[in-house]
Amino acid sequence: MTVKTLLVIRPRRALIMCSVLAVALLAVFVVVAVLLRNGNTGVHFQRSDQAAMIGIGILLACGVMLFAIARVRADDEGIEVRNVLVTRRFAWDEVLSVSFPDGASWARLELPDDEYHAVMAIQAVDRARAVEAVRTLRKLHRAATGG
Repeated sequence: MTVKTLLVIRPRRALIMCSVLAVALLAVFVVVAVLLRNGNTGVHFQRSDQAAMIGIGILLACGVMLFAIARVRADDEGIEVRNVLVTRRFAWDEVLSVSFPDGASWARLELPDDEYHAVMAIQAVDRARAVEAVRTLRKLHRAATGG
C-alpha cells in the first residue's frame, strides 16, 4: 500500500482581511437599518426596509468571504485548485511548472499552449508561507513528472 502525500494550502492574510471587511460591512448595514426609521428625511421606512438593509449586508459579507475560500490540494497524482467560484483539477503531467511571476498577486500553474491557471490560495501577501508553498508544489511536480 502506498501512502499519498496530501498538501493543503489556504491563504492566511486574505482570510483575516476578508473576515474583518465582512464584519465591518455587516455592522454598517445593521447600523443603517436601525437608524433608518429614526431619520427625519420625509420618507417613511418600514420594518421590511430595515430587514432588506440587513439582508444586503449579509449578501455583501458573504460575497467578500468568497475571496477567502481559495484552496489548493495537491498529491502525488495532481493538483486541485479552488479559486473564488471554480474548482479545477490538473494531473501533474498537464502542468508545465508552478510559477510566481515578479509583481504578481498570486502563484499560477503554467499549462501547455501558453496558458496558465491562477492559484489564488498562494498569495504574495503571505510572504514566507507563499514561498514555502510554491517550493513544496514544485517538489511534488518534480517527483511526479521526473523533471
